[in-house]
Amino acid sequence: MSVGVLTSLRCVDLPVMPPVRPMLAKAVSGVPDPAKHDPLGLSFEPKWDGFRCILFKDGDEVELASRNTKPLTRYFPELVEAARAELPERCVLDGEIFVALDGDDGKGRLQFEVLQERIHPAVSRITLLSEQTPADFVAFDLLALGDESYVDRPFAERRAALEEALAHLGADTGRCHLTRTSTDPAVAEEWFHQFEGAGLDGVVAKPLSAPYAENARTMLKIKHERTADVVLAGYREHKTSTPGNPLIGSLLLGLYADGELQHIGVSASFTAARRAELWHELQPLVVPIEEHPWGRWQEFLVANPGRQPGTQSRWSQGKDLSFTPLRPERVIEVKYDAMEGSRFRHTAHFKRWREDRDPESCGYDQLEQPVKYDLADVLGG
Repeated sequence: MSVGVLTSLRCVDLPVMPPVRPMLAKAVSGVPDPAKHDPLGLSFEPKWDGFRCILFKDGDEVELASRNTKPLTRYFPELVEAARAELPERCVLDGEIFVALDGDDGKGRLQFEVLQERIHPAVSRITLLSEQTPADFVAFDLLALGDESYVDRPFAERRAALEEALAHLGADTGRCHLTRTSTDPAVAEEWFHQFEGAGLDGVVAKPLSAPYAENARTMLKIKHERTADVVLAGYREHKTSTPGNPLIGSLLLGLYADGELQHIGVSASFTAARRAELWHELQPLVVPIEEHPWGRWQEFLVANPGRQPGTQSRWSQGKDLSFTPLRPERVIEVKYDAMEGSRFRHTAHFKRWREDRDPESCGYDQLEQPVKYDLADVLGG
């Protein structure tokens, strides 16, 4: 399924027009001290686990654009109707689309897997799912209201205007919502622990004096684990794989740096059934090594400092490190514990596919950068 970039809206004249790439966040290891990041402080809010969405509304004309500027409108007809009924007449909002379902305990939780099922090519399926698993939209930033653009204003002003514009929204009514915020780090710490049980992804901190900077990592995110969105670049077969029963052993992962796809590590630890499913699922992506970004590394036959895939190191002499190259078109979210140089220190754990991410947008700037410390000082202390 192919969808284009949302570049214009029918019969719409808004102060902020597409394409708009949303402001991004950089991972930090704990709730930050506001005084160290912004002269006005930080605004903390829950980190929602859904599809990032820029919502454009001019009267009855409503369009939803994804993080990578692709149209989402056709997949969420219930949100189009909700926006017409519940949001200001003319506005551009940054927010998140999510699906919340009640669990066995009767408490609602975010369901990302259910949300992913909403992206379907068939109109009949879209209509059915919009009724069975309807989505909600939560707004957390204001780009335009009426005839005014707010992108150059500090977040403190944008938030105040957003609260006034959406003051009529209730937590228990409608499909559109306003996220809660606090400038108190202690409250953010409480949210970080309490909201996890509802399926939220952590806490986001926004500098109160900062303007809206498209596609820039000016926000901070505090997550419950280290994760990264990485590019699937190839696979190695499992040691028990046979021609009659091919199995995936590990997935080779990459990140872009200076326009080139770099090898960052592998993901493994799949069940036998999943290994077989993955092998068949990935065959349409197989390409000759000459057509792969890593094709130029064929010439390396000995250990090398870049630790390119398919080459030997002093720890792997005699092992078959050959791999099957794949077109770098799919993105995976993985969990990892730490970095060692430019690579994952240990095997990363597969979390989920990220169909909403462009491979080229997956770079090293999303990774948490630990504070450098001299080992001699550790030993000396």
